[in-house]
Amino acid sequence: MSAAEDRRIVRRAAARVGLLVGGASAIALAIGVGILVGVLLTGARRETDHHGGPGGLPGDRVVVDFDDVLPWVLGLGLLGVAVIGVVGWAASRWSVRPLDEALRRQRAFVSDASHELRTPLTALSSRVQIAQRRLARGEPLDDTLDRLRGDTELMDHVLTDMLLAAEGAAATEGVAAVDGGIRAAVDVLTPLADEAGVKITVRTGTGLVAAVPSVTFVRMCTALIDNAITHAPEGTAVTVSADGTDDVVAIRVEDAGGGIRDDDRERIFERFARGAESGRRRGFGLGLALVREAATRHGGTIDVERTSAEGTVFLLRLPRAR
Repeated sequence: MSAAEDRRIVRRAAARVGLLVGGASAIALAIGVGILVGVLLTGARRETDHHGGPGGLPGDRVVVDFDDVLPWVLGLGLLGVAVIGVVGWAASRWSVRPLDEALRRQRAFVSDASHELRTPLTALSSRVQIAQRRLARGEPLDDTLDRLRGDTELMDHVLTDMLLAAEGAAATEGVAAVDGGIRAAVDVLTPLADEAGVKITVRTGTGLVAAVPSVTFVRMCTALIDNAITHAPEGTAVTVSADGTDDVVAIRVEDAGGGIRDDDRERIFERFARGAESGRRRGFGLGLALVREAATRHGGTIDVERTSAEGTVFLLRLPRAR
């Protein structure tokens, strides 16, 4: 959303408040005057003016007792103030909803960016350390530098995708080669897996293509595999497999962690929810939530297929490209 659009939203909100409060004030004033006139007419009495009207002739005049009218005047005044106050409060709440939504999107973008860039940054740091060790040993750096360039390109693609999404212009169409996307995610996460003493095994079918933009697919796979590495015990493996039917591509990520409690099976897909700590780097509780949001946006699903004390399998289903 552009700055000009933000200004238009603010102006429209201010105009709505002014129109609603002004209209409500006019209606409340008209009703109050009407009630007051009715009270005056009801309580008024006619008396003969013996002193004479115009021309010195006797006439009638309308008399209203002040003590009878004063409570009505005060009551209607207080009621009018209360009504206008309530209307102003309601109008303000109604009109600031777009501003609240803008702030919500801003907070979501900051937290999402923190999560989405954290894993590539951590992997990038590990690559730099590997390059430093190789340089100290006099070993060739070509392969490490190529991987560093790949990591930075992935970060650039992720950040661009998130900025477009924040502006409402993210790509909703596109396809991703499943095998290539999974291996791109594994390539980014391999240094983190090596540090954790976890091996990543990939088993995918050939020719599988998901109806999801390539960057989004890599982001989902990265989050799922990163989550598995975080909870996998040292010396175990994380297995990533993919197969498909005519309409669906199924990606499974399996770890040998301690499993997920029954009451956490849905909660872990909520923002900022965390499962049991593994003693490794602490996550923000956003990865699985972002995977579900992306999968739902593109007509897919993400679920815990099975879990036990021997490990957990996450199943990501996405539409298959034709």
